Amino acid sequence: MLRVADVLDGRIETAEHVQAGIFDRRTLGPKVSQPGDIVLTVKGTVGRVAMMPLEGSIFSYSPQLCYFRPLVNGPLVPRYLYYWFKSEEFWVQANVVKGQTDMADFISLGDVSSLKMRLPSVAEQRAVSEVLGALDDKITVNERIAAASEALALALASPERWESRVRLDGICALRKVQVTPVEITEAAVDHYSLPAFDSGKIPAREDPAGIKSGKFLVQGTAVLLSKLNPEIPRVWNVLPEVGVPALASTEFLVLAPIGGVSSDELWSVAAQSTFRNELASKVTGTSKSHQRVRPAEVMASEVVDPRHFGADGQKIQNLSGTASAMRKEAATLSALRDTLLPQLMSGRLRVKDAEKIVEDHV
Repeated sequence: MLRVADVLDGRIETAEHVQAGIFDRRTLGPKVSQPGDIVLTVKGTVGRVAMMPLEGSIFSYSPQLCYFRPLVNGPLVPRYLYYWFKSEEFWVQANVVKGQTDMADFISLGDVSSLKMRLPSVAEQRAVSEVLGALDDKITVNERIAAASEALALALASPERWESRVRLDGICALRKVQVTPVEITEAAVDHYSLPAFDSGKIPAREDPAGIKSGKFLVQGTAVLLSKLNPEIPRVWNVLPEVGVPALASTEFLVLAPIGGVSSDELWSVAAQSTFRNELASKVTGTSKSHQRVRPAEVMASEVVDPRHFGADGQKIQNLSGTASAMRKEAATLSALRDTLLPQLMSGRLRVKDAEKIVEDHV
């Protein structure tokens, strides 16, 4: 069962599994996709788009989404339609017809169907799709390598492999230095926020004047642990870039490793599902979406003692380094794709010129 929150930057991140009988009762019609269909969010957060994977599950949709299936051997290449939904041509028209209720933005299926698109030849559509797709495919590979590296690192630090435990405050210190972003004189800062974590674990490079609330200052390597809904795996191993101020949302706890423990090892024990589940049992707050765990409760909780890792600690550091490098490269490729996309979709940039640019990056 695909929801708006499951559609992230062109990919399907998660989906709720629903039994067939429940599916029949919850849906009003046969809203089931095929591999290669393009899904678009039309209510809440309008305009998120993704292509259905060519392998895997069959998806049904919440009423906040719809999908498109170009005609077989028709005049429209599916992947070109996917990129069109990310283009300026789509957004200029969508913003004109988009409506709003008290709760959320929306765009009707009739309005979507009425939009007009520049439709070059099938050959040009395929060429544009291949250029942009080469970048997206490399981004996907990088993300898979990063995820696999982190999974291996977590396996090395699994509580099932180690008996020794330590309170979290025995291997890290809680940093609470707050700053007011508008008072920062640098032209840009790296903003470590919950949305930035959820969309790829890369901080947003922003003008500090546009950040309205106070933030924690991150000085040196650290692990950011979300105190909001701790059962959600938001544990971020960060290495701020030299010369660029690093700010973290106050929804994070800023944990600085001590006692010879690396931030990679600290992350590997703090990101364990058993530790998150323990924190989830200590949350306060009545709203399910805004439950928080107290910092004192976090620091007093026990984790695997990484000071006994030995050679495995170096392996964890190597794997974490690989994950970080892959994500940074993916962010660079994403920026390049976002630069080329409007130029190619509008016809202002020739495909051959774009191909030469992409060849240097993939």
